[in-house]
Amino acid sequence: MKTKRILIVLLMVFSFFDSSAQSNSTAITGAWQTKEADKEHVLILQDGFFFHTAYNKENKRFVFSQGGRYTQNAEDLTAEIYFSTVNREEVGKKFNASASITGTTLRLFVNGQTLTWTRLDDGSAPLAGTWRITSRMQDGKLSPIHQTGARQTYKILSGTRFQWAAINPETKEFSGTGGGTYTFRNGKYTENIEFFSRDSSRVGASLTFDGKLENGEWHHSGLSSKGAKIYEVWSRVK
Repeated sequence: MKTKRILIVLLMVFSFFDSSAQSNSTAITGAWQTKEADKEHVLILQDGFFFHTAYNKENKRFVFSQGGRYTQNAEDLTAEIYFSTVNREEVGKKFNASASITGTTLRLFVNGQTLTWTRLDDGSAPLAGTWRITSRMQDGKLSPIHQTGARQTYKILSGTRFQWAAINPETKEFSGTGGGTYTFRNGKYTENIEFFSRDSSRVGASLTFDGKLENGEWHHSGLSSKGAKIYEVWSRVK
């Protein structure tokens, strides 16, 4: 089954070498896309994190998502799974594979199989990175959000794509994810939702917020999808 093969390949996505035979750790950074029958696969790699999701935007159907962190050692990269909606027993495991990039094409090689991806962007943008919320406006003042326990919410942004995921790597629990494309221009941050694991009715919606970068932090304010006022501060995950 092709979907299963793609999932296996992505669970083993990372032992990277550049097609020119020169190591280039940033070449794989950004967003990539491949298509399979009625499904679209998007892979985002940014600041040591990766998210891979399959969905059908036209039918508002979420298929699966997985993600985690990757590290580099010379020409090899190893991925550790933080969440998987297909098989929670993969959480905590590490995987390796090989890849090459030619122009805007990424080819992954695993067990004699080749999967080809097309670059969507190179991960260059003011908001590109992996973020966690660190404070929120309450009663007119910013209050720190203490990161306690194992439950984590990440938002990863490449040059054009975004995705958030609420997860708990310790218990292997997955709470939800959503994503799509975004723009950030003239102090306005807009998300265009292409998939949402918990509520397919949100697919196709666009949400616009006021946004600014201040001392390396992302200030994010406006109205939530439920109409509530929000003011949040997000910090890059290191």
